[in-house]
Amino acid sequence: MTTPACQPVHRPQQPGGTFALARRARNVLRRVPVWTWRVLMHSVRASENSRFNTDPITGVRYFHDIDFVGDGIRAHRLDVITPHPEVTAPAGSAAAVSLPVYVYFHGGGWTSGDKASLTKYCASQAEGGMVVVNVNYRMAPRFHMGHVLADANAALAWVRRNIDGYGGDGSRIVLGGDSAGGQIAALLTAASFRPELARHHGLTPAVPAADFKGLVQHCSVVDFSVFFDKGFVLSLDFIRMLMPGLRFGSRFRGSGSGRLEALRNGAIFLSPIEWLDSRFPPVFVTTSERDFFYAANMNFIARLHEHSVPVDSLVYAWDSANTEHTWQQNYRYPESQEVYRRLRAFVGKVA
Repeated sequence: MTTPACQPVHRPQQPGGTFALARRARNVLRRVPVWTWRVLMHSVRASENSRFNTDPITGVRYFHDIDFVGDGIRAHRLDVITPHPEVTAPAGSAAAVSLPVYVYFHGGGWTSGDKASLTKYCASQAEGGMVVVNVNYRMAPRFHMGHVLADANAALAWVRRNIDGYGGDGSRIVLGGDSAGGQIAALLTAASFRPELARHHGLTPAVPAADFKGLVQHCSVVDFSVFFDKGFVLSLDFIRMLMPGLRFGSRFRGSGSGRLEALRNGAIFLSPIEWLDSRFPPVFVTTSERDFFYAANMNFIARLHEHSVPVDSLVYAWDSANTEHTWQQNYRYPESQEVYRRLRAFVGKVA
């Protein structure tokens, strides 16, 4: 189902796609530990980079591996992808037209992934008339959520200082991401107007809330309460590894119920849904009944409506076989192309 403006699109199904191993494993695995997830993601990473980026888009310009911190590590690199100059400076115009900026964070369970596999996805959006920034960041279990958000915030600071040189308007920013990357984008958005959340993670927001014009969520981890549901696919160690003072593999003192309650309380500061209010910018959510985080996304949509936040949603039913978790990365799927069309319309409307 979707919002009333657009019903689910059911198209011919195609075999294969993102996280094929995860699909086969989902029905037999429960409470997957962090190490198993990392092995799984490592096994598909190389094939994803090549498969998702075949037949590169040539109608855009690429600026790869810009060091947004200045320390030389790959975790602090971003790509900028822009339309060709004729888009930003139409024939007969006296000056270039500044475009909205779409800043994107890749997923991978906070432990894996790289911006490289999202190159064609990002180029597809730049082709639609926006400047796209594709961001890397430090990852768990070596680093916790404070480090991840600090990197994402530093990338936004770079955007504010430099994006006009690429034809972008730093006061018209839309954040986006898939899976864990969606959570990063949503939590940064919330931190821009929720000082308690920003202080908890040691952030001084680089972008004022008024300059966030929209938020895009692809199969995002927006509601951490689902981790506590019986039979959920990922273990609670995913929460532990993101919390400072509760590093991966650590144990709480006290009773079992006390440890669980402490984990629930800590997860509030990781969970974007806990920080929603009417100041949130418009949101575009894409998910499906096949998504690990389907319930989380539906909870998020409902909460957005409760706070009267404009929300556009594209939600596919189970019989759309191409819509496994983060299918949006695979441009071959007609369902992905529908996402891209809706995303471009969303950015055009809000930014």
